[in-house]
Amino acid sequence: MAAFPFSPSFPFSIVGLDLDGTLLDTSGDLTAAVNHALASAGRPALSIEQVKPMIGGGARHMLAQGMAASGGCSEAELDMLLRRLLDFYEANICVTTRPYPHALEALDRLAQMGVTLAIVTNKLERFARAILDDLALTPRFAAIIGGDTMGPGNGKPSRLPIDAMIERCREAGSGGGRAAFVGDSIYDIAAAHAAGIPAIACRFGFLMQPIEELGADAIIDGFDELIPALERL
Repeated sequence: MAAFPFSPSFPFSIVGLDLDGTLLDTSGDLTAAVNHALASAGRPALSIEQVKPMIGGGARHMLAQGMAASGGCSEAELDMLLRRLLDFYEANICVTTRPYPHALEALDRLAQMGVTLAIVTNKLERFARAILDDLALTPRFAAIIGGDTMGPGNGKPSRLPIDAMIERCREAGSGGGRAAFVGDSIYDIAAAHAAGIPAIACRFGFLMQPIEELGADAIIDGFDELIPALERL
């Protein structure tokens, strides 16, 4: 990752981003994986719009909601279907997934100002890295933290992955300075606030509830609004 001197006029030296529904629109590939698991259990397929609000809490949570939409299932069946979902997703992980409009331009501008960038997602770390590798985005980030990176039960909304993000970014060369986090779910906002940093919510993401209810410090409608929002914070 190219190093730039940090701009003292910019208020943050570290900016972390969620992956699904924030940096990347992964809804098509995740919906295909959910429907693969549902079909194997004889359940009806779901639309992308039905699956979007299920995304954010990890694959098991997403699948459990998908099964609940057609009658629910036992924990043992959920375990079996989760394995099918993950295997299918790993084999088809970046078919339709793409960055949101203006996302790369915003990352370029932040990097030019010397901001250290990171990803914190509830997706398994190996999946997050595979997608970022496929899209040639990995070198942009000083830290990539998945839902399993900090150990079982320590994904967002825990503050632990945000704390780890800040520590790794500082080790990578950002020094001190403030950090902010960008996401689209209550998990993102809660994790950032638990770690004591401001959070920006994306109205274009995979919203589980009205975005105004998330308690974010700012709301953006697109990545062209990210840097101005950070400057206002």
